Amino acid sequence: MGRQLMISISREYGTGGHLVAQKIAEDLGLPLLNRNMLEEIAKDKGLGEEHHKQWEEHDEKPKNPFLSRTVKGHSNSMEENLAQMQFEYLRKKADNGESFVVLGRCSETVLAGRDGLVSVFITGNKEEKIAHVEETYQLSKNEALFKMARHDKSRQAYHNRHSDFKWGDSRNYDMCLNCSRTGIDGAVELIEKYVEIVYGNK
Repeated sequence: MGRQLMISISREYGTGGHLVAQKIAEDLGLPLLNRNMLEEIAKDKGLGEEHHKQWEEHDEKPKNPFLSRTVKGHSNSMEENLAQMQFEYLRKKADNGESFVVLGRCSETVLAGRDGLVSVFITGNKEEKIAHVEETYQLSKNEALFKMARHDKSRQAYHNRHSDFKWGDSRNYDMCLNCSRTGIDGAVELIEKYVEIVYGNK
């Protein structure tokens, strides 16, 4: 690949966005950055495996305003501090000229303005998302609905906390795709075609 490429994939829960990101990373020979960033950050800070395991429950979550406070710019919120560590990690990767696919983590905002950034938001039809969550996690329809609502509410609050635009607002992404219409492979094909047209990387 001749130039730096950073593909940011944001997604509603149940759309298969993780699979889309994974397939694009495999096709383009790029690393996929998601929760695995926690392990790398822990290593960089000289911390053991137990730290990044503990961090996972706070990953991509908004801070609890009742249990956190900020004094002189320093927060005691694990969610807030973890988000900032991941943002710093992404900026360092970008500053080093590395190419990657990143899932969520407000990456379209963190990397905004950089040449080579492609930002995508993946949505889907409600019934198809429910069916996907039911099948993937062996849940009832009501359980799937609850899980979807909980995750999307958390992702929205996390994103809107760290960005100056609303989660899923199509005006702030290069592409918005309905994965229920395209399917996983169709979404991958469309995103890769966009990259080819705009950057000539494929």
